[in-house]
Amino acid sequence: MQSFQTSFAFLQILPENAAKELPDWGNVPEAAGEWIAGFGIEAETAEVLGRLTVLAGILVVAVLAFFLARALMRRGLMSLVRRTRTSWDDALAEKRVFDHLAQLSPALVFYFGALVLFPQQGTLFGLMQRLALGYMVVVGGLAINAFLSAVVVIYETSFQGARERPILSYVQVAKIVLWVLVGVLLVAALMERSPWALLGGLGALTAVLLLVFKDAILGLVASIQLSGNDMVRVGDWISMPEFDADGDVMEISLTTVKVRNWDKTISTIPTYELISSTMKNWRGMTESGGRRIKRSLLIDLTSIRFLDSELLEKLRRIQILRPYLDERLAQVESWNQEHDIEESGSPVNGRRLTNIGTFRAYIEAYLRGIPELHDDMTFLVRQLAPTEKGLPMEVYVFSREQRWAYYEALQGDIFDHLLASAAEFDLRLVQIPTGNDLRALAREVSLRGELPHLESPDEASEAPSGS
Repeated sequence: MQSFQTSFAFLQILPENAAKELPDWGNVPEAAGEWIAGFGIEAETAEVLGRLTVLAGILVVAVLAFFLARALMRRGLMSLVRRTRTSWDDALAEKRVFDHLAQLSPALVFYFGALVLFPQQGTLFGLMQRLALGYMVVVGGLAINAFLSAVVVIYETSFQGARERPILSYVQVAKIVLWVLVGVLLVAALMERSPWALLGGLGALTAVLLLVFKDAILGLVASIQLSGNDMVRVGDWISMPEFDADGDVMEISLTTVKVRNWDKTISTIPTYELISSTMKNWRGMTESGGRRIKRSLLIDLTSIRFLDSELLEKLRRIQILRPYLDERLAQVESWNQEHDIEESGSPVNGRRLTNIGTFRAYIEAYLRGIPELHDDMTFLVRQLAPTEKGLPMEVYVFSREQRWAYYEALQGDIFDHLLASAAEFDLRLVQIPTGNDLRALAREVSLRGELPHLESPDEASEAPSGS
């Protein structure tokens, strides 16, 4: 009873003609204005409110159409994609081809909604339809662009010869042509001109455009290549020594790329230089989870020798080295016995352990015990070719820690230990004599009146006679 009384009271508020006679809704905005005017609002204001009401209705329908189309695409097509065994439809879903197609639905609502909002088809009617058509052109271009990207993925994952015959460069050219056509069609749709007439007019201005907008055109092409190949992203650490750039990418625009260097300075690089010049992107290191440690110790060649019993006994006290010594000594002894090698003969007969080889085994065993190093990545301790500065013993491993300060601390701890451990193997590290070393040698010569004692016969034979 209360609800009926409320409804009756509401009808009493309406004007008499609005309650009894509804307007003719053939012209929807006009009919909506007349209906609003029935509430006592002025005719001009009611007409504006009527059009705004219809526009709001079209907007609501467009939003609903978008969500409905997206739901159909995601729940319908995506569920079908997951059930199929082929991979090409997965690539289409991954590149969001279906999502772009769903974005066409609100544009279609606005395009046909212009007939409802502007029945007389005047200037605003044409503007609304042109804007909707331009939006459909752009969204269609995005859908085709995503489809071309999916074609690359399908080709690379489905064909064995994809590595030998890549098609990425051809697809990039197709994308450039696509967006040129999208631009022409967009301008033609907004200006209500024939696209062929626009293409003919652009041909005469090509030389001028290339000259005036050279940097912009180069930057545009470079941006497409950088984006298509995923070469650089904002936040990547890149190095370009040619431009003194070494740091994080702050911004990528059409003509410039800003890099914040580690010294907090900012380098500005033309976008096309990232394509034409040498650039190192450290993103792969971040994504791999490891950061390389590559550093060498320089060993004095004159300190390398075979292990004798005294040094061998000393090295046996190193706990992590015992398994290696036991295994290698057993192998060496077995080999020497099989080949009748005399133990009292020259140490170069048969097989013998050396202090440099044992030190290399110790370094590897020591590094294996550090949990901050990757075991599943390249793990190498090797000797490089001897030079006039000695024998380089290189450590080539990957750290789990990528943060700069912590990575340097880990690397420092490792080589602090290795530098101090070399003397335990009777190995000497090479260091170029400093001015203080030369002054100390000069003082010793002046005090003795002769050259100081030389450590090896070879050095003594090379020393000049007399003082």
